[in-house]
Amino acid sequence: MGDRVLSFDREGRLYHYFRQGVAYKRALDGSLHLRYREGVRRRQKLPPEEALRVYGEALALAKAHLQDPERRREVLRWTPEGLLDPRPYREAYAWPISILPPDAYLAVVLQATTGCTWNRCAFCSFYQDRPFQVREPEAFRDHIARVKALLGEGLSLRRGVFLADGNALALGEPLLPLLEAAGRAFLGEPILGFLDLFTGLKKEASWWERLRALGLRRVYLGLETGHAPLLALLRKPGHPREALALVGALKRAGLGVGVILMVGAGGKPFAEAHFRESLALLAELPLDREDIVYLSPFQENPGTPYAALGLEPLPDVEGELRAWAEAVRRLGLRASRYDIREFLY
Repeated sequence: MGDRVLSFDREGRLYHYFRQGVAYKRALDGSLHLRYREGVRRRQKLPPEEALRVYGEALALAKAHLQDPERRREVLRWTPEGLLDPRPYREAYAWPISILPPDAYLAVVLQATTGCTWNRCAFCSFYQDRPFQVREPEAFRDHIARVKALLGEGLSLRRGVFLADGNALALGEPLLPLLEAAGRAFLGEPILGFLDLFTGLKKEASWWERLRALGLRRVYLGLETGHAPLLALLRKPGHPREALALVGALKRAGLGVGVILMVGAGGKPFAEAHFRESLALLAELPLDREDIVYLSPFQENPGTPYAALGLEPLPDVEGELRAWAEAVRRLGLRASRYDIREFLY
């Protein structure tokens, strides 16, 4: 096939198609996404008619080149229309999966909740389309069964279980039967989830030990900045230094931590203080080499309260990201890029 590479999951569904410097990736909802470089990295969701054409091209290549009879049967039972069909996904997921941390892109996502408990951050548009709701245990078990049916043998690609939506770990006692159900359904798989500072602080330290005993292994903390005035402008309650107590409690419980910072938030007016105070706070947090500092290039979403502020953006966010990453690594910590534009489930 020369400069063309195809990969499929164990259900025979197209997963990735690379052709002459252009990468196509299929999401679980059937949509097809294009990635390529044209000076800078470009991203595009293909319209249905174009997706059908590419799916047909990929299946024709598979038909011409696949030799293994069993694998050939798995792949060629699909049609372009079957690959594009979103209905199986919608039977499993009530709402789209809005975002995951990069090291959880291949996790199985279970929506213990939909929406976000806070949902008032000035910059965020992830959960504006849905109310915050908690699944009852019986409904959650049914959801797990539907997710397993959707993934089928494609589960072999997946690593870990991500408890969604935006802030599922904010729950109290109602979270426990949901964690238990997830742990039983995916024995031995680490459970991961998002947590906000202002909800995490309400929990006793012993709470995190209980969750770890039920399979929780990593918590992703949306700290965003170490500069208190910027955090207030972003409409996130609390003070950045409160992260010291929370991260300490998480680490004492034996949990891994992913700290998320938004590089470029606040634009030029906040750049210096954002960098200086975020790095100073990181230096005090009880993180180790098992933890990750996620540096996310800030994306201003039109129509959000943040966009209405009209703050002058940084002229070189990529250069700023490099400076942040170097500074984080000088602290002896792991730094990882977290570009929300790259996410695809």
